Amino acid sequence: MKIGLFGGSFDPVHFGHLLAAQAAREELGLERIFFILAAQSPFKPESQPAPVAERLRLLRLALAGDATAEVDDQEIRRGGVSYTIDTVRAYRKSFPEAQLFYLVGADQAGQVPQWREAGELARLVEFVVVPRPGEAAPRLAAPFRVRALRGFPLGVSSSEIRARCRAGLPIAHLTPPAVVEAVRNNRLYLPGQMS
Repeated sequence: MKIGLFGGSFDPVHFGHLLAAQAAREELGLERIFFILAAQSPFKPESQPAPVAERLRLLRLALAGDATAEVDDQEIRRGGVSYTIDTVRAYRKSFPEAQLFYLVGADQAGQVPQWREAGELARLVEFVVVPRPGEAAPRLAAPFRVRALRGFPLGVSSSEIRARCRAGLPIAHLTPPAVVEAVRNNRLYLPGQMS
């Protein structure tokens, strides 16, 4: 069994995330992909993401009807700073025979060697770098196993969506319609809010 693990704050989830997951399913032959919502990134200690309940709801709305994608809230339930090694160990225990692929954005890939217990992570998963348009995927030296996705690079980011919301600009066509509606109805990412 091939399983994809896609961790992030998803603040908010957008089409770039969804297209990366689709490309990973197709290019790697994944049977399942888990979107793992981070509680707090160790590399962004000052970051104040939208409330957990809102980010979970947006992620569930975006993945509704996709039988191969699941939302995993284990990092939220654990609380505190989210460390990928803890999550990967939980997957290795639940799926001991599975081949695990960990999706990481090109902007974060260069930091992987600094992640907690990086050597153990290199043993447990193969990293899959999600490219950004016009950017080369960073190279990671051994012992990391790394490949880059080819399909669907999209130049949209969660921070860009939050900035557009604060500026009163539309976010339609950047994230699924159900997410756009939930962001609007719950007045997320407005001026003066931390995110």
